[in-house]
Amino acid sequence: MVSQPDRRRGRGRALQPSPVSARALERGLPLLRPERVGEAVAEAWLRGQEPEIGVVVAFGQFLPRRIRELPERGYLINAHASLLPRHRGAAPIERAILAGDSESGVSVMRVEREMDAGAVALTGRVPIDDTTEGGELSARLATLSAQLIAETLTQIAAGEERWTPQDPAAATLAPKLGPDDFRIDWRQAAPVIARQVRALAPSPGAHTLHAGKRLRVLAASSEPGPAPGPPGRVSRAPGEPLRVATGEGWLLPQVVQRPGGKALEIDAYLRGRPLATDSILGSEPD
Repeated sequence: MVSQPDRRRGRGRALQPSPVSARALERGLPLLRPERVGEAVAEAWLRGQEPEIGVVVAFGQFLPRRIRELPERGYLINAHASLLPRHRGAAPIERAILAGDSESGVSVMRVEREMDAGAVALTGRVPIDDTTEGGELSARLATLSAQLIAETLTQIAAGEERWTPQDPAAATLAPKLGPDDFRIDWRQAAPVIARQVRALAPSPGAHTLHAGKRLRVLAASSEPGPAPGPPGRVSRAPGEPLRVATGEGWLLPQVVQRPGGKALEIDAYLRGRPLATDSILGSEPD
């Protein structure tokens, strides 16, 4: 098995193995943890294992051609969390929800130099609805990935695999998320913000500012209708849920979390930190 080197993690910043390394060590499996998998020592180790085929999952390093073609069958396979060629890139799960896609899935493909562009052997589909969160979708796709990789390997062993080239003209990109993806822009339409909240829940979470402090919004719904006042304006009539004006419609926060605190239902949060009607929520640029 090949995994990333041990990294410093947690509050103590102690060196810890990756989950793959930890499992290999538990089972006494051959394990390589190179800084660069393309270096000569790593290549020699891999050749010594005489692999028939290789499976790549969230490895995070560039794989040179001599590594990609090193196995006996001449290629590696990978499970990508999207319906390729849609959402090639580092954040396909979140981007699918952000885009309002009605489904996502997994594509098992051959690993090529161009990112996520290899021919596809198998795909599996998972529906996305207006309650699907990023964490939930990630877990479902992880389970599906394991199933499809196992099925693909079975087909390869039996000589029954069928590779379908991707249509590059239909490709879309799913780049890594950055700070602008996490900040709530209240000028956006409420349904767009609601998708942002779902895509980033439960972590890292979409955020705004309340009383100068960052406030993560972990669950929310949208509501159509006129929202007078500037985007980010809070409105709460007696007996009504809290609403926040957006560029189009209202956002109704349902679960929020302040720094260092627990995730709270909005009513519980408001008992300790009231949000006055006509106050403005906003997020400052970093």
